[in-house]
Amino acid sequence: MRRAEAEAAALQLPPDAAILSAEAPDARPAAAAGPAASGGIRLAQVQEELVAWVKTILSAAVYAVLIVTFGFQVARVEGQSMAPTLEDQDRLIVNKLVYRLGAPRRGDIVMLYYPINPEKSFVKRVIAEERDTVRIIDGRVYVNDVPMQDDYVPAEYRSHDDWGPQVIPDGYYFVMGDHRNNSSDSRHWGMVPKRYIIGKVQLRWWPVPAARVF
Repeated sequence: MRRAEAEAAALQLPPDAAILSAEAPDARPAAAAGPAASGGIRLAQVQEELVAWVKTILSAAVYAVLIVTFGFQVARVEGQSMAPTLEDQDRLIVNKLVYRLGAPRRGDIVMLYYPINPEKSFVKRVIAEERDTVRIIDGRVYVNDVPMQDDYVPAEYRSHDDWGPQVIPDGYYFVMGDHRNNSSDSRHWGMVPKRYIIGKVQLRWWPVPAARVF
């Protein structure tokens, strides 16, 4: 009898163990979020999206300013002085960085400040660089006594004037329009200082069918 009672006592669990095993997990459902809470979440999301948009717009504006100031500029041709290469109202991309790294070269089409009134800007072609000797005889351009290869100028666009000879000073350039008989250029208002050359015309992007890289 005593042995059976001892075995029964050994099978009993400690009181605290019985209590722990008897406890059931809390099965009460979580309280659902109310309308005020969900509205606050939506408002926070909208605010985050607005902040992200503002950051994007500000970044784009900064990049645009940097590009226009130091890299590239959009320009529009007004007039026919560069015809037929460039026509009135053509849209251009001007590379302003290239002449920070190097110098203009003969044949480059450039955007420049008008030396007599720097508030205006022109588009012309570089004909001669510093220390070159320029002479024009009956409209034919000679650079250092060598006839210039200017097949891009049709016969009806040529002039028949005489000019020079003259040596281009250091730091200056001689420019002309491709429409030789309808262009105001270095023949009339002199050489262009390098600091007045804004950049090189890199691309005509409008009109699209006439798009071209120079």
